[in-house]
Amino acid sequence: MEAWFESVLALLALPKYGLSSVFLVAFVSATLLPMGSEPFVFGLVKLNPELFWSAILVATAGNTLGGALTWAMGYGAERAYERVKHKPMELRALQWLERFGAKACLLAWLPVVGDPLCAVAGWLRLPFWPCVFYMAIGKFARYLTMTAALLWWFPGGL
Repeated sequence: MEAWFESVLALLALPKYGLSSVFLVAFVSATLLPMGSEPFVFGLVKLNPELFWSAILVATAGNTLGGALTWAMGYGAERAYERVKHKPMELRALQWLERFGAKACLLAWLPVVGDPLCAVAGWLRLPFWPCVFYMAIGKFARYLTMTAALLWWFPGGL
């Protein structure tokens, strides 16, 4: 199993697979799995500076599609069961999300709360395309800011 894992990592590290790897990592990290994709984007851009904008756009697309999948998972959740289980603080968060609507998905880039926010947006049946649009804006801003900041702070690499 370990040899297989190492061979997969070696394959994904090849420059010709870099952008597809960024897409995959960004997609998976936008689901409810605890994973960050920024170091991967930074690593690709550090090794291939000419791929800066391509990597940012591909990571944004992958992360946004992962957020859309999370939205769909929330959409499919059983509404009645969830309403019964909420505590007063959680109800306030739901009311806040309902008040802001799809624009709340701008915060989908936040660590810890961003991915569940997408699921709750789907669960509340907020409109899909506006949610995806706001997710994409927030995620693009995060990748651009994080990658540029890492390149500026660590010009020689980590």
